[in-house]
Amino acid sequence: MGAGAIVPGFRMSLVAVETDKKALLGQLRIDRTAGERAGIPRSWLVTGVVAVMVLALGSAAAVLFFRGPSVEVETATAEPPARGGAATAILQATGYVTARREATVSTQITGTLTQVLIDEGDRVKEGQILARLDDTAQQAALAQAQAGLQAAQATQAQVQANLEQARRDLVRNEDLVQRQLVSQQAAETSRTLVLALSAQLEAQKRQVKLSEAGVTGARVQLAYTLVRAPFSGVIVAKAAQVGEIVSPVSAGGGFTRTGVGTIVDMDSLEFEVDVNEAYINRVQPGQKAEGVLDAYPDWNIPAHVIAIIPTADRSKATVKVRIAIDQKDRRILPDMGVRVSFLEDNAAHGTSGGESPPPLKGVLVPGSAVVQREGKSVVFAIEGERAREQTVTPGQTLGDLRLIEGIESGARVVRAPPADLQDGARVTVRKP
Repeated sequence: MGAGAIVPGFRMSLVAVETDKKALLGQLRIDRTAGERAGIPRSWLVTGVVAVMVLALGSAAAVLFFRGPSVEVETATAEPPARGGAATAILQATGYVTARREATVSTQITGTLTQVLIDEGDRVKEGQILARLDDTAQQAALAQAQAGLQAAQATQAQVQANLEQARRDLVRNEDLVQRQLVSQQAAETSRTLVLALSAQLEAQKRQVKLSEAGVTGARVQLAYTLVRAPFSGVIVAKAAQVGEIVSPVSAGGGFTRTGVGTIVDMDSLEFEVDVNEAYINRVQPGQKAEGVLDAYPDWNIPAHVIAIIPTADRSKATVKVRIAIDQKDRRILPDMGVRVSFLEDNAAHGTSGGESPPPLKGVLVPGSAVVQREGKSVVFAIEGERAREQTVTPGQTLGDLRLIEGIESGARVVRAPPADLQDGARVTVRKP
């Protein structure tokens, strides 16, 4: 058999393989006439696909339409009026925690910081060093003043010695004059020299005092390079870093710091609230009160009224009231928001039958949350992502708060709802 001959059995195998490949390709081929054979025109198929796409787009648009745009709002929680066991809250006001002793510590001279020894949260004692300035110039000035003092003291000693010698010479000359061994002029010359040296000694003593004052001044200037705590407290702000220039006055341009840090005396913390001037007659110095921090709404802090500041804010129609904190706590921090309830003793203000004043009914919400809609007082409560309009019955105003009836305690309401806010509108709560 030649080299180019093909075995008959092998040729049959090749034919079978080719036949199988064609069969497989035929199975994979899409039959585009199947629809037509089923009686469905090709144009109908295209129309169906387009209709499905239009329906999908319409559904998405409908979802967006019915959800509507989201309105960004601020919310507040409706809270019940505070009550005490033997006392009832007759008035509530909002304010902040303030410190009676707070100081931003600066330097008394302009200089460059070489050390800052404080950080936020550090507790410091009165007189403790907080920072240091570059004292090279002050050290040199002190050394110069001390050298001047030493020179003045040496000159004083020299004049003192000359004066003592002149006095001895005067005594001898006066003795010689009496014995007629020298002329009267020699004695007078000695007397004049004594007087001159005495005057020179007094002048030199004053020069020594002047030099001593110069040394004291140089030491004071050197002490100014140390920044010390004026009282014991806590560092609440660190305003400068090593290498920065600090000055007691602003130099302009923003390159000079005017403070190193801020100290707060935590023992001097108190509440300061704004009371509506229409209800200020309900507040008296020494009156019991109770504070609730915004950060700790379940913590009632006993307090009492210190004083009513004798001036009113005409723009807000309020009067500031200072309130002492009876129980100090590290959780109470400056500038925290607080709601203060002014208490009235039920026994002292009850009727002859021993009845206590009626407690406040309803819940407290910010006054701005109550608005007018179609002649009715309403608030917008948050339910999920929707704002629901609810009709309420407003009561008295307690500072920035309003007593209302018609919603449950703990409900979230919209602060200062926009004029176009409608019932059921979708809202997004703005983060504080």
